[in-house]
Amino acid sequence: MTKLSKEQILTLHSMVIKQSAGLDGVRDNGLLDMALHAPFQTFESTELYPSIQNKAARLSFSIISNHPFIDGNKRIGILAMLVFMDVNQLEVNCSNQDIIELGLGAASGKYNTDFIIDWIIAHSGE
Repeated sequence: MTKLSKEQILTLHSMVIKQSAGLDGVRDNGLLDMALHAPFQTFESTELYPSIQNKAARLSFSIISNHPFIDGNKRIGILAMLVFMDVNQLEVNCSNQDIIELGLGAASGKYNTDFIIDWIIAHSGE
C-alpha cells in the first residue's frame, strides 16, 4: 500500500489553491500530521482502518474535519482521498456534483468516516 507523504499533500494543496483560489498555507502542522496518520492507527496491533477504502475515507474525513489548512480543506480532503485511491489502484466513478456533496457533507458533520467508506465502495465497485 502506498501512503501519501506530507510533502505530497502540501504540493497537492498548493495546486488546488492555485487552480481554484483561496489562501495557500498550513494553519496547524500538528492537525495536519494527525490527519495524515489517522488512517494508519492501530489498537493492540490491529489496524483500525484495514482496507484502502477505509484508509481513504479516514484520510479525507480527517483533513476536512481537522481543518489543518488556512483554506481549501474540503477540496484537499477530497483530492487526497482520490489520489490515495488512485496510487493504490482503485478507481472512483462519480460526478463532480457527487464530490461536492461529499465534501460539503463531511464538513458540515452530516457525513462521518463510515458514510465516506460506504460512498467509496458504492462509487468504486469494490
